[in-house]
Amino acid sequence: MPNSYGYRAKTRDMFARDFRAHGMEHLSTYLVNFKVGDYVDIKVNGAVHKGMPHKFYHGKTGRVFNVTRRAIGVEVNKQVNGRIIRKRIHVRVEHLRKSRCREDFLRRVVENDLASKEFKKTGVKTMEKRSPGAPLGEKTVSLKVAPITISPLKYDPMY
Repeated sequence: MPNSYGYRAKTRDMFARDFRAHGMEHLSTYLVNFKVGDYVDIKVNGAVHKGMPHKFYHGKTGRVFNVTRRAIGVEVNKQVNGRIIRKRIHVRVEHLRKSRCREDFLRRVVENDLASKEFKKTGVKTMEKRSPGAPLGEKTVSLKVAPITISPLKYDPMY
């Protein structure tokens, strides 16, 4: 059946569990606290069929807008033709994990606050903006030893 268009079509590898990670979900999955406004990653767990989101949302990051006993309401952006729609879906906890997308931003906020306090004390300004990495330093090539000329071998067919 090459041209099937079912609800879970073409999800053989997407919903497959990892190697030696089959079976029931660990209890620690259910003990994670989600709050409204948290960023979460949707990663479908193929072992739990209840509360499973559509395959489109697998791998997407969204924001929590509602918390119920077993499910979490997540707002996810979806591109439909030329516009982006904010979709609201409810997903069970087994298919969610807290996102690490804001870790770097929150770390930079703390660093910038400390830098601004230091500036108020000393008056020495530091660069707080992100900047791309500087180019590599210069190098000097010594020609005390004569360079070796390398040339390719002549092609020799074996037949």
